[in-house]
Amino acid sequence: MSNALKGVLIVFVVIAILGFAVIGWGVSQYNKVIAMDERVKAQWAQVENQLKRRYDLIPNLVETVKGYAKHERELFEKIAEARTKYFQAKTVPDKIKASRELEGVLSRLLLLREAYPELKANESFLKLQDQLEGTENRIAVERRRYNEAVRELNTYRRTVFGRFFASLAGVSEAEYYEVPEAEKETPKVKF
Repeated sequence: MSNALKGVLIVFVVIAILGFAVIGWGVSQYNKVIAMDERVKAQWAQVENQLKRRYDLIPNLVETVKGYAKHERELFEKIAEARTKYFQAKTVPDKIKASRELEGVLSRLLLLREAYPELKANESFLKLQDQLEGTENRIAVERRRYNEAVRELNTYRRTVFGRFFASLAGVSEAEYYEVPEAEKETPKVKF
């Protein structure tokens, strides 16, 4: 074998090795963005599990409170309306919006116990309140985990290669689950 042929063969082998390395890296980056997208979806499913638990508890809580606060019809209607909006929502952003609306109304509902001392002492109400507060804590944890997954995906999407591989995989930017400014204020209940 001549030296020229050996040189060409070495160049070909080096190019082939580099080609395989680039292809391997590309496949790993593609798989990475797919895994991030699936993590966001899985975390959203966890948020939905806790939201479903909340929505299952609400009718019981409302019925208990109704017996004590019959004149709070508007509040109960808003709760029912928010619950309906959530179950009618088809997209994650619509579900987030409906959930935010309910969070504000629920805080008003829980404040009713201050105005009704006998409700405050009612065992059924206290159990439901504890379950709902526990659920709200679980939702907060799952919402934080979901937002972490969204941050990881969105950060990757903003990198040079991440943008390319995300568009190649059809993975779009995910939406954070944030509390609206209006709900950051302490709710006020008036009688």
